[in-house]
Amino acid sequence: MQNSDKQNIWIFNHYALTPDLPGGTRHYDFGRELVKRGYKVTIFASSFHYSLLKETKEYKQNDYIVEDYEGVRFVWLKTFPYSRNDWKRVINMLSYSIRAYKVAERLNVEKPDIIVGSSVHLFAVFTAYLLSKKYKTPFIMEVRDLWPQTLIDMGVPKWHPFVILLGILEKFLYKKADKIIVLLPKANEYIENLGIPSEKIVWIPNGVNLENYLLRDTSVRMKTCDTFKVIYTGGFSITDNLEMLIAAAERTKALGLKVKYELYGNGMEKQRIITLVKEKGLEDIVFIKEAVPKKQVPRILQKADALFLPMRDLSLYKYGFSFNKLYDYLAAGKPIILLGRPTNNIVEEISAGVSVKNLEELVSKIKDLYFMPTEERVLMGLRGREYIEKYYSIDLLVNKLESIIREMNNHGK
Repeated sequence: MQNSDKQNIWIFNHYALTPDLPGGTRHYDFGRELVKRGYKVTIFASSFHYSLLKETKEYKQNDYIVEDYEGVRFVWLKTFPYSRNDWKRVINMLSYSIRAYKVAERLNVEKPDIIVGSSVHLFAVFTAYLLSKKYKTPFIMEVRDLWPQTLIDMGVPKWHPFVILLGILEKFLYKKADKIIVLLPKANEYIENLGIPSEKIVWIPNGVNLENYLLRDTSVRMKTCDTFKVIYTGGFSITDNLEMLIAAAERTKALGLKVKYELYGNGMEKQRIITLVKEKGLEDIVFIKEAVPKKQVPRILQKADALFLPMRDLSLYKYGFSFNKLYDYLAAGKPIILLGRPTNNIVEEISAGVSVKNLEELVSKIKDLYFMPTEERVLMGLRGREYIEKYYSIDLLVNKLESIIREMNNHGK
């Protein structure tokens, strides 16, 4: 549906990225589709990369840069650097929120018709709310993670001053938002328990731009060598249970299986993982690159016989999950090895791979996939691809977003 009014949408997402950088590109993908439909989209993002832990743009005199990516306007903001999850990262969040507000005020572009604030952290959403009041526009709050509940689930005490502050801010923003978009399938339960009416909440998960995942002919997607390749792409953090993959590599090596493990990505735990692999002498585990630009991910995934998706602490996912990585894996049409049994276990539900809960099961399922006829593995992967095409393609998800936009336009502010 084309929008003849050329409405202007502003999106505030501290960690929004373009495909030439490693990481999720949800808002770029959504924005690109909205531009095709006649909207104008401006995304305010920090140019300090959250996993590379470095600045990705060169600033001269200004504290922001405006760039165009296939019609999507990115406003890159210079923010405070950090190297670990400490007070400097909090300053980084605050510097984004303050600078985003100031730059938006003086940016010489079309004024917004709708403003979206995305809650990787709540300070970005608060900035979006303040600007919605200034410009008298509808305000959409997008909830990617539940703050401060995620911090509490990770062990931070409920009485910690920062947790209390986030709790107050969270409830305030839920009440002020005209619509709340959630990425987690059961996040509505959490939000409704805070007294927010269910009709304000809409589920729009992450998805995939299927134009980037063009599958090769399945008749030629057969194993051409003796080595079975398991690939992991993503972060190296405390929540990524890569130690389990290392332990599995020890077992498969002892069993005489020719399994090669390729790990792509970066993060604060990467050097520790590399050291552990060297200590164990596991030459079958290879670290390919520091980080992979999003646009290169489809090509990498196509090289796999199976894709590894680890989950360490399932208590963090009691409201479900919406990993970019999961949808990328499914779109690639490859069997998935899911470590963990979350509440919304798509892999198991549609038989697009295997789901395991401990080391013994992990080694057993790798062995099963290793000896499985290639045709069966191809069919397993294609079930995941068909599921993505049916429910999680970007154009289908943007249909839901556009219906929200139309509804807010009809009701006014």
